[in-house]
Amino acid sequence: MVRIEVNSRTIEALKGQTILEALINNGIQVPTLCSLPELSPTGACRMCVVEVEGMDKLVPACSFPVKEKMKIKTHSGRVLQARKMNVELLLSSHPDDCLYCERNGNCELQKLAEDLNVRSRNISGERRGYKIDGSSSSIIRDPSKCILCGRCVRICEEIAGVAAIDFGRRGDRLKIVTAMNEPLDFSSCIDCGMCLLSCPTGALADKTSLQELDRPLDDPATKVAVQYTPEVVVSLADEFGIRTGTDMQGIINSVLRRIGFDYVFETSSGAEIAVMEQSNAFLERYGKNDHRPLILSRCPAWVNYVEKFRPELLSYMVPVRSPHQIIGRLIKGWFAEENSIPVNRICSVLITNCSAAKHEASREEYYSDNVPDIDYVLTTREFARLIRLHGINIHELEHEDTDEPFQAKGSAGKLFSVAGGELEATLRTLYRHFNGKELPDPRLGKLRKSGGIREESIVVPGGEIKAVAISGLGNAAEIAKLIADKEYNFDIIEVMACGGGCINGGGQPIPGDPERLKARIKTIYDADKNSGIRTAHGNTAVNGLYDSLGFLPGSEESRNKFFTHIKAVKVLK
Repeated sequence: MVRIEVNSRTIEALKGQTILEALINNGIQVPTLCSLPELSPTGACRMCVVEVEGMDKLVPACSFPVKEKMKIKTHSGRVLQARKMNVELLLSSHPDDCLYCERNGNCELQKLAEDLNVRSRNISGERRGYKIDGSSSSIIRDPSKCILCGRCVRICEEIAGVAAIDFGRRGDRLKIVTAMNEPLDFSSCIDCGMCLLSCPTGALADKTSLQELDRPLDDPATKVAVQYTPEVVVSLADEFGIRTGTDMQGIINSVLRRIGFDYVFETSSGAEIAVMEQSNAFLERYGKNDHRPLILSRCPAWVNYVEKFRPELLSYMVPVRSPHQIIGRLIKGWFAEENSIPVNRICSVLITNCSAAKHEASREEYYSDNVPDIDYVLTTREFARLIRLHGINIHELEHEDTDEPFQAKGSAGKLFSVAGGELEATLRTLYRHFNGKELPDPRLGKLRKSGGIREESIVVPGGEIKAVAISGLGNAAEIAKLIADKEYNFDIIEVMACGGGCINGGGQPIPGDPERLKARIKTIYDADKNSGIRTAHGNTAVNGLYDSLGFLPGSEESRNKFFTHIKAVKVLK
């Protein structure tokens, strides 16, 4: 430990910490735009500058290490003037369209201007008039709102391991670009949405379909079916000032019906179908004495990553559709037929925390007879806007149930929203297949620990099944290398592109927060603990659905309906 003086107050800091880390740990706040806890420091924005006794220049707190007996002033007149000048420079060429901006009221630059009392444009800069890039299925890029903090660049490289964007050009022409400065859709972007969460302004925003959704909702001849994922249930509360992690399922059902949706379903039921299918795929491979690890493929961003960066892993993956695409296929097929609804008169909508689901819905693999299985995908943020648009006061609504037949009566599918949850649900079913009885304790604790790599195993006749759950693509690269080098010792692998799982996806409320994430995860685990049905194979609703469809899990018919195609994709890198 070292002792330093901050604003005439002595505090302790760990040797090797930056000034910013020491300040935060002691409850002292300084503003920053380029810094995030999980990223390496750059000192790019100069917003966190502090005054250090004995130094002529102000120093960036995010990248300057503490030293014994250092004396620091965090809000001296000189410091405040420097921060104010930095904000004025950023605003000098920034668009004046806050009223229409996606991030109005939730913009870090806007808040800094308010905190530093910057209430007028004192510096006039050149407006670049950059073109908006709307080529992506999930992300809108508006370079004119970019403040060059570099957070998106570092998130994409250091956390996602993709590096789809980087700094380009020089001097006052510096900007964020893709490879060869092509549109985002032609880049190596995997649509994970981590950049959306990291951007402090509106330079990156959801590509929304809210306006298009008005048409089917207002058409009395069209039946609109909506499904929502379990992470939405525990994330939506943050958008309306309700206690973080509150289970909003009953309220969500009520809200959706008041908006005008005809059928309200849960994606969790599709997750339990996915468990049944991938469990049978594992048993088939195991029965053939094929010892290659089976890689689960329900995360759309992970699938994009493998197709673009790791095509050698394609043969290891089980191409079961994602849970929402399973339900989407059933809505437009079996459900429409059962209810005598022409396919051109039923609209399918998904609400999710997953930004990559937008891209997934546009893939040709998820079209049947040139009709998409899911017509519109909304993030949790967009869903909150839809609720406000319809003037619904969620605080006055009664809880309602989801519609059948896609009603989740168990908890195994809900676990898909957290890292390791899909694997936990699958291992429960595999244990039943191998041992003829249920797991004594369905809670697999090792998969619920923190960390990017979590290992677990279950005992089966003649040995054990070893499994690993990977959270964050940076960790996936390490496992991919082990597989390529034939040095693996595991049988089944789950990979989630977003750290913590879908519950921390690119479509969640902004800003993200580790404590909020923990609260959401706890609610999911509590729901599992309190459930009377904790396995997919023990869920009578899932078994009844297979009976209605007229085939068994793992059959040729189920493969035709619930499997997809994954193939290598060449992109600019």
